[in-house]
Amino acid sequence: MHPVSRGGSAVAMASSWQPIRGGVTAPEGFQAAGIVAGLKPSGKPDLALVLAPETAVCAGTFTTSVVRAACVDLCRDRLVSTAGQARAVLINSGQANACTGDRGLVDSQRATQVLADQLGVDAESVLICSTGVIGVPIPMHTLLAGLAPLVEALDDAGGDAAANAILTTDLVDKQVALELELEGRRVRIGGMAKGSGMIHPDMATMLGFFSCDAGVVPVSGRGWCGAVQVPL
Repeated sequence: MHPVSRGGSAVAMASSWQPIRGGVTAPEGFQAAGIVAGLKPSGKPDLALVLAPETAVCAGTFTTSVVRAACVDLCRDRLVSTAGQARAVLINSGQANACTGDRGLVDSQRATQVLADQLGVDAESVLICSTGVIGVPIPMHTLLAGLAPLVEALDDAGGDAAANAILTTDLVDKQVALELELEGRRVRIGGMAKGSGMIHPDMATMLGFFSCDAGVVPVSGRGWCGAVQVPL
């Protein structure tokens, strides 16, 4: 979202953002869920879903590592082929689905197709992200069995559950939500991320998801690259 100000600077507008609760589901129209599907031996939440409104547009930036999971290529290709028309993002934690050969891509495609059928959307509009142990395939029977209860758990207050389900070695969940009055309208931005030590170089195994209910034009992947490189 590009900063717009009247009678003040973009910096002044940025200072007007107020923290709120809700994470990725704080913006209007977004739903999320997080459940225990049985992908992690620990029994902790391990399957998350974020569902966007029909009119939402999506953009992403991805690691440049040559050792990357199949889902990275799948997501990047689908965002290009659909011009950013994504409806859902499925995230599993426990297995990174990296270094798993051709099976990794087949499993990613299968998971998104089954989820798309349950949501009633085009499979090309469904993205998938995987995080966890490298070189270990996803136990697909477990993941697929978890999709129905995951969809059933979708809620417009499901941001907390989703943020907890994407964690691996993280000690705490990482999420944020902000609100701003802009030209008489309430605008909200929400986000969640996972990543502990392995976030260098170029994001490495970090995952981040952000939602917004402002009417904006599609943001290019290059624009997101600039955003993620801004030092905090």
